[in-house]
Amino acid sequence: MGRHHDLDTRTTRPAGAPDEAPTGRVVRARLALLALLGSVLVPLIVAGLRSVLWVLVGVAGLALAAVGVWWTLAHTGVLRALGVLLSVAAPLTVLALYAAYGMLWPACLSLALWMVAVAAAHTAAAPSHGVREAVPAAPPRRPWIVMNPRSGGGKVGRFHLVEKAREAGAEVVLLDGGQDVVDLARRAVAEGADLLAVAGGDGTQALVAEVAARHDVPFAVIPAGTRNHFALDLGLDREDPAAALEALTDGVEIRVDLGFAADRVFVNNASFGTYASVVADPAYRDAKVHTALQTLPGLLTGKDAATLRMRAGSARADGLQALLVSNNPYQRAIDAAHPGRRARLDSGRLGVLCVRVDNTVQAARLVRGPQSGSVLRLNAEEVVVEADTDTVAVGIDGEYVTLPAPVVCRSAPGALRVVLPRHRPGVPSGGGPADWPRVTRLALGRFAPHHGHRTAAA
Repeated sequence: MGRHHDLDTRTTRPAGAPDEAPTGRVVRARLALLALLGSVLVPLIVAGLRSVLWVLVGVAGLALAAVGVWWTLAHTGVLRALGVLLSVAAPLTVLALYAAYGMLWPACLSLALWMVAVAAAHTAAAPSHGVREAVPAAPPRRPWIVMNPRSGGGKVGRFHLVEKAREAGAEVVLLDGGQDVVDLARRAVAEGADLLAVAGGDGTQALVAEVAARHDVPFAVIPAGTRNHFALDLGLDREDPAAALEALTDGVEIRVDLGFAADRVFVNNASFGTYASVVADPAYRDAKVHTALQTLPGLLTGKDAATLRMRAGSARADGLQALLVSNNPYQRAIDAAHPGRRARLDSGRLGVLCVRVDNTVQAARLVRGPQSGSVLRLNAEEVVVEADTDTVAVGIDGEYVTLPAPVVCRSAPGALRVVLPRHRPGVPSGGGPADWPRVTRLALGRFAPHHGHRTAAA
């Protein structure tokens, strides 16, 4: 990737400079604290100290549901059937008990207030010195777009992307299943293409993005795949892929990071362990749920169980069944603001999620989150994945590959120039989980400096 690995498009404040806190952020911080307080007071007012008992009942229901899910995934036969029954019956029983004793509406109101609190805290404490503003992009003279007409159930044809791209002056290449996408992109650059774009899934996006980054050519994303998580985190409208073609005529340019697993680029994530092994099954494409249920017991508790090890700085973890390395950290799944999304794509860090569940007790403890001992979250610039075998199965942006062990994953900060439409609907507004100490300081008018991203377990 050459010199692009050293590029960093983030702007920072001088050390010790005070963090600016506009009135809107102070209001959101105070709203977050009030909503958090309300989520605690509502059950206390309704049930007094007995509310603690009701919380324990809810936690017990979640733990039993987690056990049921574990039995469903890790076993077959009678135990799997009991797992399905338990995972459904446990939460329904808790809801029935809440309704019978008049605690259902307080519980729902408390949960709603908690979600409001998390969302307000997330936006209030977001760093005010995040990404450098996008700069206007000169319209490309010879844009080149590769399109997969089968992606996303035929979005290319349904949205008339070929015709609209050609009207915008682009050369369009349609994939028929036999071409080498990387070779096509390299040839396009050699013939003078000054912008590369993909209308297809994230796997194809990653392959062409690597070529674009290597040659310092702008890259555009047309979300014509099934999920297109990369497009989502860039703020593009996945329901209207044709809108992304505006980047060819009225675009802005930003720089984002790329992730590497050995020499393979990923724009979203590289998955090791159980998920990668399930994806490797040829039957997965046509019968995802059936294939997963059929193969997971052997992968989780049988002779095929994964034995992965992870090193990231001083952090170590072994005996892992699943390991996800993402190009920039994902939000927590329970983050009410943007669950399962990346708030930024230019932090220069990888997100790491490690999971190890060996038995029923550990499955029940999952309700404790990171304190369960079965889940580890951290951010790092480099991650080393080791195994007891010579090769490791990896799902790179949903595509199965086999890489020699150990696999070194790293971030290439600012490696990719991305051209985007000037108007896009879904740009995330902030980063990371709610920082309650900082929210409290904001609410009280104490504007301490923000120290950026930490490389530590979340």
